[in-house]
Amino acid sequence: MKKFLAKAYIYILLVLLYAPLIFIAVFSFTESKVLGNWTGFSTRLYANLFTGNMQGSSSLLSAVENTLLIALISALVSMLLGTIAAVGIYNLRNRTRQAVTFLNNIPMINPDVITGVSLFLLFVFLHISQGYTTVILAHISFGTPYVVLSVLPKLAQMNPNIYEAALDLGATPSQAFWKVLVPQLRPGMISGFILAFTMSLDDFAVTFFTRGTIGLDTLSTYIYTDARKGGLTPELRPLMTLIFLIILVLLLVINLRSARTKTPNRAR
Repeated sequence: MKKFLAKAYIYILLVLLYAPLIFIAVFSFTESKVLGNWTGFSTRLYANLFTGNMQGSSSLLSAVENTLLIALISALVSMLLGTIAAVGIYNLRNRTRQAVTFLNNIPMINPDVITGVSLFLLFVFLHISQGYTTVILAHISFGTPYVVLSVLPKLAQMNPNIYEAALDLGATPSQAFWKVLVPQLRPGMISGFILAFTMSLDDFAVTFFTRGTIGLDTLSTYIYTDARKGGLTPELRPLMTLIFLIILVLLLVINLRSARTKTPNRAR
């Protein structure tokens, strides 16, 4: 009975998580402007999305472009800063390391609204005009802690003598960092990059408070503005479906590669 209830709980949880995504994917193959109204199978929404033959197509495509560009730049910078910060934190003394790790965790559990308002007030105080720069800086600020959290376990698993051995063999600190530490930390760096990239794609509150009034829209702010007008653009349904499928394929590829690398090691 316990096994049955445990399995039933897992299945119900999976249904609740994936039912909305499947619902959107199914109704992306109909021309109805109202979600939930099936008017027959059609791929016109996908055609409109790729050809730009829709109302407000330029603003939607611009929002997608801004979202991907901001997420990519902020995730790359967060990965670099977070890796360097994780190495520095790991080499601190125990009490100092615990205190700095605690401070690093605060931005991750802090509500997005508070982070967005705080950054907005900071940029106003520093007289920084809001736009691309402020949004990217804001996304870097909440993306870096995720990279630190992903890289620190890899540092704990690594043999600390490898870096010192590289220095003893004549490598400079920068050479030892890039040629010894980075290859060992690469899985954690990639995980942190994916987390920072995903958090940037998903963010609304921080972007909303730091984008200014220049008309800069990301996908989340575009959907918010579109919803306030009385409904969502139908082409958003195929767009959401494609984003979900791309993420699903990437996760499958990463998991398959991870499983293949673990199999030879176990055989040895």
